[in-house]
Amino acid sequence: MDASSPSKAEDLFQFLDTLGIAYQNKQHAPVFTVAESVALRDEIPGGHTKNLFLKDKKDQYFLLTVEENATVDLKTVHTIVGGASKFSFGKPEKLMEYLGVIPGAVTAFGVFNDKGNNVTIVLDADLMENEIINCHPLQNDATTSIRREDLIRFIEATGHKANVLKVTV
Repeated sequence: MDASSPSKAEDLFQFLDTLGIAYQNKQHAPVFTVAESVALRDEIPGGHTKNLFLKDKKDQYFLLTVEENATVDLKTVHTIVGGASKFSFGKPEKLMEYLGVIPGAVTAFGVFNDKGNNVTIVLDADLMENEIINCHPLQNDATTSIRREDLIRFIEATGHKANVLKVTV
């Protein structure tokens, strides 16, 4: 793999194995929205995520990972995250450049591809009340289940700070 191409699920799993982090992965048909993934709830227990790739007016990028049915007030959430000006959605090109994923496959695991630490990740406090967190493994045709403590350990092992904040309404 050359340095410019994003990591794949296999690379992610290898990294988790290296860290001694247990996970379960379930293959399924590709899902692009929370609504499409609802059918998987009975098969995959735990907190399911919705991910917002955002940027502020200073071109700082943020990934907000929240519970799938949570509401985020995009007009005010920048005041909770701190140091950021008003948010808008990040462009798909930057999503691929920084997190190595396409729209519909955005995931907390994307920080694995953010070698330049360009994105601040925020995990919603309500989501983190779940013992198990479910995220796409850099592609949207699978769901990877991981313990909340291990998700934080993974994020920190990528060189990012795992910011746990109440960002939902």
